[in-house]
Amino acid sequence: MISLNKVALKNLRIWNGVDDSIDSGVDAVMFENGDLTFVGSSEDLSRESVSVVRDMEGLTMIPGLIDAHVHLCLDPHVKNPLDQDKLSEEEQFKAMVSRAGAMLAAGITSARDLGGGRWLELIIRDRIASGELAGPRLLCAGQPITSPRGHCHFWGGEAADGTDVIKVLTRQIEHGVDLIKVMATGGNITPGSKPVDAQFDQEILSLIVDTAHKHGLSVAAHCHGTAGIRNAAAAGITTIEHCSWVGREGWAKGFDPEVLALITRQGIWVSPTINSGWKRFMGNSDYVDLLGGNYARMREAGVKLIASTDAGIPNVLHHDLPTALPVFANIAGLRAVEALRSATSDCAEAIGLGGISGQIREGYSADFILFDGDPTLNLDVLAAPVQVYKQGEPVLAA
Repeated sequence: MISLNKVALKNLRIWNGVDDSIDSGVDAVMFENGDLTFVGSSEDLSRESVSVVRDMEGLTMIPGLIDAHVHLCLDPHVKNPLDQDKLSEEEQFKAMVSRAGAMLAAGITSARDLGGGRWLELIIRDRIASGELAGPRLLCAGQPITSPRGHCHFWGGEAADGTDVIKVLTRQIEHGVDLIKVMATGGNITPGSKPVDAQFDQEILSLIVDTAHKHGLSVAAHCHGTAGIRNAAAAGITTIEHCSWVGREGWAKGFDPEVLALITRQGIWVSPTINSGWKRFMGNSDYVDLLGGNYARMREAGVKLIASTDAGIPNVLHHDLPTALPVFANIAGLRAVEALRSATSDCAEAIGLGGISGQIREGYSADFILFDGDPTLNLDVLAAPVQVYKQGEPVLAA
């Protein structure tokens, strides 16, 4: 339930989601009907008509976090994807609702669900939006388009040719999806699927993009192998998921400067799905140098990275993002504030929530987190929120 009262919080340290540092002259916010109506100084706040004023002395506020890639339907404790649908729809729905609640309590106030087979996440999306369920604002893709027996074929989105592709895409639109997902390459969790292999050529991917755009939808492409990354970039995909640069010589060893230039020219966002489990790579200096080198080249070329975890795959919990961001920053060579932008204002812009979420700014949704420490200086602070607000309502009590 969104509060209709004018509620104000003062004596804060506020990072607005965009700037490189905290503005000491801005220490108060006010919100009503779920939106921020004032962002400024406590002195100016005194001139406003406020129903409730709360003193938050010593706390730091940042926008609510956004995870650009999750799968609510997946149980991260189940390793075999073919075992995921053994639950009844009722059992799976209940588990998904619990995951959505855990995400919100951790400070993830918006997320993009990039695939499932039963469209249950769309029901949860709508019930969250109506206030019936607790969870992040969701954007959902429904069944990903994939090749016959291709990556995640068990979700029902198999397409052998252009005609099949349109059928699968149309089915998602009929179910009310927010975007389209396509598996441009194989993936790890599907038996018989190889991440290095492209599943669709550029012509098919262009058909998907053009058709989606006619319906006002963006397209996210699962891309591990370099050949698939090339096809997706040439087709004008909105976001490249993973962008792992897998070549015939191995993971991250297929980096191609020409493909990078294509990504940059097309203005495509890269969603690298780095989760907290990537800490295991930090003990391998050769691999860290390889990964870090790829990210450094992407950043130098001007590619914008957005925060994502692929939550739901084995051992990646849905509320993982706060602990994943320090790992992401370490591997991708990001300053703390850059990593925060990747999970707030940049992510919002990339996935279609620009102007709605991702910033502490008048007119934006009152989605924010309060901390004892300062995440702009130490990302580890993100793991211990004092309070989470979504649309002006406190989620996690202080």
